[in-house]
Amino acid sequence: MQIVSPSILSCDFLNLASDLKPLEGEKNLWIHLDIMDGHFVPNLSFGRPIIEGVKEHTSLPLDAHLMVSNPLFHIENLVSLDLHNITFHYEAVDNALEAVTLAKKHYESVGIALKPKTPFRSLSPDLLESIDLLLVMSVEPGLGGQQFMPSSLESVRQAQAQREKKQYSYQIQIDGGINKETAPRALAAGCDNLVAGSYIFNGPSTDYKRKVQSLRAKA
Repeated sequence: MQIVSPSILSCDFLNLASDLKPLEGEKNLWIHLDIMDGHFVPNLSFGRPIIEGVKEHTSLPLDAHLMVSNPLFHIENLVSLDLHNITFHYEAVDNALEAVTLAKKHYESVGIALKPKTPFRSLSPDLLESIDLLLVMSVEPGLGGQQFMPSSLESVRQAQAQREKKQYSYQIQIDGGINKETAPRALAAGCDNLVAGSYIFNGPSTDYKRKVQSLRAKA
């Protein structure tokens, strides 16, 4: 079954516990943490104290997406939080393979993220073989609520084709503008991990699980 990763960027930060509670116990669900530094992207979100608070209110796997200029600092700083997955941007490091190798000493799962204009062919075979997750951004990273960019699906298709051809083991995650209309297109292209924020959390908490399930419905 496809994994759905609700992004807490769209939560009410004054009521995180009540926003997370309705999702507790859901299978194949990760909690997505958008960590932004105001430099790599124009927005500033949250850091370690908020993540510690999230851990107090959920037992679901935590999925950190580092939209930061210095991912190596955050990789080291967040080690003790027992994150399930940590993803950083290919564009933010000089040597992505070295950074992945470092992160894999500490994390169960390590991913690489691509901005919409970064072509999939930028990633070397050695890098693709080493990662556990490839995150394709379907909006420009940094702000929630943006419109889905259909052009991003070409990177997903290429990633799926290479995964199948070379027997790579990475998940293909997509983030940006995912809702019940765009999710089937992403799944059909090869995604198996969907990040959604506004679609899930904008509305009554009684609808959260229903919205998660709706994202898994193929067209």
